[in-house]
Order: sequence, then C-alpha cells, then structure tokens
Amino acid sequence: MDKHFDPKSYEQKWQTYWSENDVFRTPNGPLESSFCIMIPPPNVTGKLHIGHALQSALQDLLVRWHRMQGRQALWLPGTDHAGIATQLMVEKQLEAEGSSREEIGREAFLKRAWQWKEQYQGNIRKQLDLLGSSCDWSRERFTLDDGFSRAVREAFVQLYKEGLIYRGEYIVNWSPRLNTAISDLEVEMREMRGKLYHMAYSVEGSDERVVVATTRPETLLGDTAIAMHPEDERYQHLRKRVAILPILGRTLPFIADDVVEPGFGTGLVKVTPFHDPNDFEMGQRHGLELIQVIDRRGKMTAAAGPDFEGLDRFEARRKIVERLEQEGRLIKVEEHLHNVGHSQRSDEPVEPLVSTQWFCNVSSMAKRALDAVEEGELQLVPDSWGKTWSHWLSNIQPWCVSRQLWWGHQIPAWYTSDGKVFVANSLEEAIEEAGTDELTRDVDVLDTWFSSGLWPFATLGWPEETPDMASFYPTNVLITGYDILFFWVARMAMMGLHFTDTLPFSAVHLTGLVRDAKGHKMSKTRGNTVDPLDLVDEYGADALRFTLTVLDSPGRDIPLDPERMAGYRAFGNKLWNATRFALSRVGEAKVQESLDFAQLEAPERWILSRLSATAEEVNAKFATFRFDEACNCLYHFFWHELCDWYLEFSKPALGGEAPRPLVGEVVLTALDRSLRLLHPVMPYLTEELWQRLPGHEAIHPTTIALAPYPQAEEGWRDPQGESQMQALIEVITRLRSIRKEMGLPPGEKVKLFASSEIAGMESFLKVEEPLLSFLGRLESFEIAPPPEGSSRDLVAGIEIAVTAERELSPAQRQKVQKEIEKLAEEIDKGEQRLNNQHFLSKAPAAVVEKSRQRLVELSERRASLQASLEG
Repeated sequence: MDKHFDPKSYEQKWQTYWSENDVFRTPNGPLESSFCIMIPPPNVTGKLHIGHALQSALQDLLVRWHRMQGRQALWLPGTDHAGIATQLMVEKQLEAEGSSREEIGREAFLKRAWQWKEQYQGNIRKQLDLLGSSCDWSRERFTLDDGFSRAVREAFVQLYKEGLIYRGEYIVNWSPRLNTAISDLEVEMREMRGKLYHMAYSVEGSDERVVVATTRPETLLGDTAIAMHPEDERYQHLRKRVAILPILGRTLPFIADDVVEPGFGTGLVKVTPFHDPNDFEMGQRHGLELIQVIDRRGKMTAAAGPDFEGLDRFEARRKIVERLEQEGRLIKVEEHLHNVGHSQRSDEPVEPLVSTQWFCNVSSMAKRALDAVEEGELQLVPDSWGKTWSHWLSNIQPWCVSRQLWWGHQIPAWYTSDGKVFVANSLEEAIEEAGTDELTRDVDVLDTWFSSGLWPFATLGWPEETPDMASFYPTNVLITGYDILFFWVARMAMMGLHFTDTLPFSAVHLTGLVRDAKGHKMSKTRGNTVDPLDLVDEYGADALRFTLTVLDSPGRDIPLDPERMAGYRAFGNKLWNATRFALSRVGEAKVQESLDFAQLEAPERWILSRLSATAEEVNAKFATFRFDEACNCLYHFFWHELCDWYLEFSKPALGGEAPRPLVGEVVLTALDRSLRLLHPVMPYLTEELWQRLPGHEAIHPTTIALAPYPQAEEGWRDPQGESQMQALIEVITRLRSIRKEMGLPPGEKVKLFASSEIAGMESFLKVEEPLLSFLGRLESFEIAPPPEGSSRDLVAGIEIAVTAERELSPAQRQKVQKEIEKLAEEIDKGEQRLNNQHFLSKAPAAVVEKSRQRLVELSERRASLQASLEG
C-alpha cells in the first residue's frame, strides 16, 4: 500500500466497478425480502447543493445497510421536470437570443425545454456518483416520461370523476413575473415595513364622510362595497345608503358582515372582491360585482380609469395617493409593519386576483394523512413535527392545481365550442365522450407538486399492478428536508392513501438545514454557500459523508465546519495506516468467518467483545435513525479501541516478543468487520481497504457492498474480560503519565509495582505482564505494595507505584515540582468544595462521593511525586 492517503486515487474507481458489475441492480419481483427508498427527485435543471448531499448520504447509508443485511434494496433515482424552474431557465435562454416563448410558440418552446432536459439531466447522475450513491440507475425515472405521464392523467381523471377536482372562478395567488397562479405553499410571508393609508369616502346625499384604511391604495379603484359589522351601532344609519368611490365616483353600497372587526380601525372596511381573499368571500355572500383593476402582469387595467391604465401596480399606488391628497381624501398615513406574501420562485409580492383555475378538494385525503400520524401508522422523525403536521392538515384549503405554464403535464381536459368540458385519459376518449372531434385542449399544466405527489407509486408502474409495485410498495422510509414537509411529503401521504389505500412509507426522517460553521443559513447573499463537489475534491466523498452523517441530530440544523471535515479526513487516514500496518505484520494469516473464542487470550477476547457490542449498538442506532450516535460509536471503536489499543496489544505478539494464538487472524477479522460496519457511511475507503485483506473472498467473492453486515456475536461477549482489559488500559495510560511527570525519556525503563483487592485482578495483571512490560517500557513488574519513595496512584481499583533507578536531573526535579504545585491547587479547591455546606446539602450523594474519591486520588498522586523528589 502507498504510504500516502489519497481518496482521489480510488473513489471513482470503485463507483465504476460497482456500475460495471451491476452491484446495485435489483431484480424484478416478486421478492421475499425487499427495502426501498425513493430519492426526492432533484430538479432536472439543478446542481446538487449541500442539502442534497446530506440527504443522499443518509439515504445511501440506509440502502447499503439493508442491502448488506440480505435484502433486495432499491434506491430509485430520478429527476423532477420542475415546471416553473425549468421554464424560467429556457425563457432566459430565449431572451438572450432576442426571442421569447410567445414568439416561437408552444410546440417549439417545448422542444427547447426537452433539449434542455437532455443536456442537464445527466449532470445529476454524475454528481450523485461522485458522492458514492448506490442507486439502481436501470430504474431511473423522470416526472414527464411516458409511464409517469400516464399515471398523472389517471390520477387527475379519477379525482375529477370522484368530484374532488373541479374547475371554477376563485381568488388565487398570482405571480405577475411568472404569469401563473401559485399555491399557498409557494407563498412566503415576509414582515415588511409599509404604510397604512386612511382615506375618506363621501356618503351620497349628505355631508358625511366615512374613513377606511388600507395598505394597498391601488386596489381602491376596484372597490365594490364598504362593510361594517351587523351589530356596530355607529353605522346602522348607513345600512341603506351608498358611498362615493374617490377618483372614479362609482357608488358603493354599505353592507353588514360578521367578518368585520368593529374594534379594528374605524370599524369600516373597503371591499375589493377581485383582489383580496377575504373580500372575495364577502363578495360571494353579498353578490358583489367583481372588478379587475390589476392584470396578470401587475399592470393597471382599463377599469382603473384612463389616468392609471397601463401603470405598474406600485407606480399606480404612488399616483393614487397623490390624487387622494389633492382631493382632500387622504386623512393620514401611518408607518405600518405587516406581512406581505411573496412568490418563493420569483421573489416578488404576489397579487391576489380572481381567476378560472382547476382545484382539488383534499380535505378527506388530509384527514386520512392526519389520522395516520396521530395513530402511529406514520412516524415523523423527529416527532416534534407532529404538531405542525396536525395544524396544517386540519386547516387545509382547496389546492389550486393548474398553472399557466407550457412545461409540465398538460391538463387532460378538452372543451367544445359551447364551453362543455370533457376530462379523459386521451383525446380519443374525450372525442368518444363528447361525440365530436371539434375539441380544444386546456392550455394549462398541472402544479409540479401534483405529479411529484405520485412519485412513490407512479415510479413503480401504477396504475398497473406491476411486479415492482408488489415488491417495493409501500416503500420503507423517506428522507428529506423539513422545508418540503407540506409541499411534498404530506401530498405523497395523501395521494398514496387515496390511490393505493396504503401509506407510501411508514417513516419520514426530516433533516435540518445545513448551515455554515457559525450557524448562519447558507445563501448567495451572505456568500457562505458551499458546493458539495468542491468539498469532495478537497476532502474526499467519504469524509464529507461522515461529517454530514455524524452531525445529523434529529430536530437540529447542521453547522458545517471545514475543520470537522478535515478531522474526518484524518479519520480516513487513520483507517488507511491501520490497515497498512496490519498487512505488513500478519504474515500468512487470513480473515476468518468464525473464531474459537475460548482459544484466544484476553486482548483478543476483549477486542472481539468490543466489536460485538459496537455492531449491536450501530445496528440499533441505524434502525432508529440516530445516525449521529452510530457514527460516534464507529469512530470511537475504530480510532481508540482498535487502532490506539488493540493494534498496540498485537505488536509484541506479531513481532515474536510475546506470542499469543491467532493474533494475526483476529487483527484481520476485526478489520474486516470494522470496515463492513463502516461501509454504509464511508463506502469508497472501506471497499478499497477491504479488498486488500487476505481471505476477504470467503466473506463475499466480489464486493464489500454485498458482504453481510456484522451483527452482535453472543459467543464473543465477555463483560469480565472487558472490565479487566479496561483496567489494564487505564494502568498503562497512568503509567505513561507518571513517566512524563517524572521527566523520564521515552526509552528509559522503570519498575512497576501493583496491588488490588478486586478479585482476580492481581493474577490477571501478572498474566498480562508481557503487555505491561512492552507498552509501559518496564524493567520489572511485581505484585507488591508500593515501596517507599515511589511515585504512586490509584487507578481502576489498582494501586500502582513506579520507581526509576537513576537520580532526577535538576530539570526533571523542577518539572515534578511544578506538577506537585498544580496538584496542590486542585486539592485546595476540592477541599473547599467538600467544606461547603451548600454543596453538601444540594449535590446528589453520588456527586459528593465522587468528589471525595477524586480528592483522595489527587492527594495520593501528590504524595507519590513528593516521595520521588525525596527519594
């Protein structure tokens, strides 16, 4: 093996190997034991960001873990057509060419969009491959491919026939920049500092004026009424009167409605049914006229009057306020903090306006999804999201599913010349139902989330009962960001229950947001975004995966610190060097499938017992989505127990100084199982190292990715042996510290004395004298009380003492004296604490006792060092 650890030398070599050997291809069903995760399909236009890297690492971990447990594990990849996002990209391309979609027409535009898709879709696979993903690319899907499109049409037609999808004129959130309706979920409410304008309306036939307030004076021109609360005594005299609309002079009736709050403002509100959701409902109740004064591009219409027609809505606001002031109608203007809805995609204030759209009544579907969580059928991880889930689904509104775009699933509805609508799976079916071929298809497309809501089963062949549906549906778990809990997760749950009568997954692990090292949200504005592929290039994919996984703590965002990543790259280097050392020392030994535990000596029994306990813990943590705890467990075992201690224990045996049975076999077997335990997190490095272990073919002939995942071995558990070896480790650790305190050079040997009242401990230490001598650089070792003048300490119930033959040099004596002074300070603090009655009365008994024991240990250590000076 090369001394230099370089992830670039092997990472993509193994991705190519896995691909060429179809390691991740799942057979067609039916299958007895399967596991399935669906990738949250990234936008086809997109470049994977650090959040994708986090979710991909966790999904791949679970898929690899289940695959190694013998299941037919499918991680199904694919991409989303991303209606708005893709259309915007293609429109920008056309704009750069001096053209537009309207200029080239729908057919030519869609051709350009498909070209864009073909150009960029492959980028997603390349990026996922660089991250080490084990997708079955033979099953890759796209949300506009033929099979998926058929499923979308089937779902729409079925919902229409059930009366759950309908077409009507309602108020929607409109994005002028995108020129399409968007759903409530695509609207981001932002607190903004604006103004509250108080305006006076004259009451016809009198000198009376009434005052109303608004944050949007530009909608004044679309007013069709003024409303009061039915029981507001102040305005009962106006019930049959009319007001005069400023600027335009239109008459407005006074109406009474329970929705008006008498205590808010003047108790009167202007009613603009075409441009406000609450006013729209009020207008429906009172039969008010709908007047559109702002069009779909955010410009004022002819209904706004010749002075304002064609103006941008915000420019019109300014001019209308000026006009009101000129006419003496502007009573006052106040600073006002309020929430303004913005389109997430186009980053502009949305314009509520009435539009004829397709809607889906999802209340019954929402109820089933709500019950699934409340009854424990669907697990949200962390479960703190349950309250949010309940609140949103309990207050859900009809979903506007139509979009005024060209790129997407065109709505399967056709119209006759007299306006009759026919919803069908195809033009042929529509013609048959209509009895005429003179039909015009609806030009709108479906909301992207409608099609992606079908992802878990449409990708497996629904509406057909395919072998894949039988084998992999319902899927097992979904891993995604909490930011699309309702955009996507809830809609998949609702649609899965509605169309298949089964939840599409039984658990949802919701990751936090990846933030920078200081905890700030990553954004282009802050300049703190990171490209995961840049991190792969600098640290390697395994280090990136391990960092993201170990930081994934349920319910918390992830602070991504490059220093942590460098640390886990160093962990990879540690694995590399440990394997390199082992291969240079084990001679003819090979990896063993099983070992005669009784034949082994204490160090070998200890490492195998710890390995078994680690396997048990890691499997349990993976099963409960505690990936962070599993990684910490793996890190501690491999770095500290296997590398720092067991490989050190193996050196005298492998070097011939103190032979023990099967040490080489145990070293290789521990490495084999450790690498298999770690493989789901660090796939590339573990494959590279595992392939080098002699005898690995007996575990699996081709790849670690298909080798069995290690489980607990009951025959290897040795609690007493673990306790004794832990005591030995603590003795060696303290012995090394004493040597340092005494100022002894590394090569100088010392005498060690030990005694213990723990049953069997003295005989155990005597048996392990060769290890003590080798690792502690001992001249001799005796089971005896400490002699006068020795450096003493109490460690793990063992009293130890160290003596050196030679006199301490002045520099060494000075070093020991400083240590004595440091101990004296600690002893003084400890005594003060134990003399503090407040501490003694408030602290738990165990804490008090631990403080006393600590004081005894410090005192004995000081006495030992003092004796070394006096001796």
